Amino acid sequence: MPETKSIETASAVPATAPDGILVVDLGAQYAQLIARRVREANVWSEIAPPSLALETAARMNLKGIVLSGGPASVYASDAPQIPTELLELGVPVLGICYGMQWMTQTLGGEVLPANAREFGRTSIAVAEPEALFRGLDGHTVVWMSHGDQVAELPEGFRTYATSENCPFAAVGDPERGFFGIQFHPEVTHTVRGREVIDNFIHAVCGAKDDWSPDSIVDAQVARVREQVGEHGEVVLGLSGGVDSSVAAVILHKAIGDRLHCIFVDNGLLRKGERQVVETLFGEHFQMDLTVVDAGAKFLAELAGVTDPERKRKIIGHEFVEVFREEAKRFKQANFLGQGTLYPDVIESIAAHGGSTDVIKSHHNVGGLPDDLEMELIEPLRELFKDEVRAIGRQLGLASVVVDRQPFPGPGLAVRIVGEITPENVRLLQEADAIVTSEIEAVGADEGLWQYFAVLLPVKSVGVMGDARTYESCCALRVVQSEDAMTADWAYLPQELLQRISNRIINEVRGINRVVLDISSKPPATIEWE
Repeated sequence: MPETKSIETASAVPATAPDGILVVDLGAQYAQLIARRVREANVWSEIAPPSLALETAARMNLKGIVLSGGPASVYASDAPQIPTELLELGVPVLGICYGMQWMTQTLGGEVLPANAREFGRTSIAVAEPEALFRGLDGHTVVWMSHGDQVAELPEGFRTYATSENCPFAAVGDPERGFFGIQFHPEVTHTVRGREVIDNFIHAVCGAKDDWSPDSIVDAQVARVREQVGEHGEVVLGLSGGVDSSVAAVILHKAIGDRLHCIFVDNGLLRKGERQVVETLFGEHFQMDLTVVDAGAKFLAELAGVTDPERKRKIIGHEFVEVFREEAKRFKQANFLGQGTLYPDVIESIAAHGGSTDVIKSHHNVGGLPDDLEMELIEPLRELFKDEVRAIGRQLGLASVVVDRQPFPGPGLAVRIVGEITPENVRLLQEADAIVTSEIEAVGADEGLWQYFAVLLPVKSVGVMGDARTYESCCALRVVQSEDAMTADWAYLPQELLQRISNRIINEVRGINRVVLDISSKPPATIEWE
C-alpha cells in the first residue's frame, strides 16, 4: 500500500475518532444499506455524494472507501462526476457495480454494454479465495443488477470471481488495495455478502472494531445541548413509536424540562394508541406532554384526496402547523425535534445532496414548509432502526416501546388506499387491531418486521346469513426485514391466517373479504402508499 496522501483538513480529525469507512453515494438506492453493513461490523461509516466525498474523508479517521452502485453508465454524458483524488488517498477502495466500472475505467480499463445483462440471483465461481473472498471458495450465490460490465482490466488488476455471463464478476489490484465487484454484497440476497464486506473492512482495510450504537448517545446528548443552548426549548412530535420515543429520551436527557412533547391525535392512529402514549410518557416518564385532539382537522383536510404524495404532504404540513400553534406557549421553543432516521432520508430526498432517485416522501422530511420558523433538531438522523433500538435499550426504554413494529408517520392514511373517510378509518382500526392481537397472542411476531392490515379501495360480493353483501376488502401485510431497505413477505401458519380472516369478516362490519399480500421489497414497498 502506498503512503496516505495528506488531506488539507486532516488535522481536524479528533484523536478519539473511530476508524471509519466512507461510502460514496453514486445514485444507489442502497447506499445506506452499505453503510449499515459496515456499522454492523462495529466500524463507523459515513455517506457522502461525490461532491462532498473529499471533504467528508478529511474529517474521518479514514481506513477505506466504498464506491456504491448507481443507475448511470460510465460512458454517459450525465454520469456522476467523481473526484479521481479518491484513488490517491492511500486507503483501500471497493467499487460495487457502477463503482467498480468507474474505477476500472478511470485506471485504464474499458467498460462496455454487456452482451447478456444480469438481474437477480446469480452464481459466481471464486477464482482466488483471498482478500475479499477469504474463507470463500467454489461457487456462491450473489445478487446482480447491471447492463454494463468491465470488458478489459486496468494494469495490475486480476480476476477474483466470474459468472456465466460476466468474466470479471470480481477483480482487484491487491498491491494498491483496489477491488471491484459487479454484484451487490450489501443485500441479503447475496448469500455471503456480509463476509465479503467484513473481509474488505478488516482484512483489507485493517479497521478496528471501535464503534457501536451505544457510543452515539453521549455524543448526541452533547450535540443537542450545544445546538439548543442553555435556555432554548424544544417541541417534539411524539408518536409513541420507537423513533420518536428514543429521540424524546435523548432530548430529555440533554435538556430536561425544556423538552415539550406534543402528541397529535390526527384521527389516523391505531386503536388504543392515544391511551398508550398518555400512560407511558405522561405518567411513567413524567415528561411534559400535551395531547392535541386534531382528528377532525386532519380528516377535513384529507377529504377527497386519493394521491399518496398529496396525503403525505398534507399530513406533514398539518403536523407542523399544530406544532407552531402549540409552541407559542413556550417563548424559547425555537427548535422542532423529530425522530428522523436514515431510511426516511434516503426514500425522501437525495441523501446529503446525492443523486439517489426519490421513491416517496415522509412527513418528517418531505412535508415541511419553506417558511418553517423553528430549527430542526434530529438526534437520530444518521441512524438505522436497529441502531435506534439498541440505543433505546441502553436508555432503559421498555421492550413494549423498543421492539414495537414500525408505524408510518402519516399513520393509517398510507394504509387506506384511496379516499380517507371516518368510516374507512374505523374499518381499518378494527381490522388492524385483530391482526396485531392475533399474531402477538401466539408469539408469531418474533422475527417479523411489520404486520398490519391495509384497506383496499374495492368492494366485492359476499354471502352472510344467506344474504348478499357488497363490502370492502382488507389485505394482510406481513414482512420479514432487518432494516426496511429490503423485505421478504412472511407466510403465517394457516390456522392463524384462518383465525385472523374469520375474526375480521365476522367482527368488522363493512369488510367481507381478506387477502394476503405476498410481494417482496423490491419491487414492491412495505407500505402500500
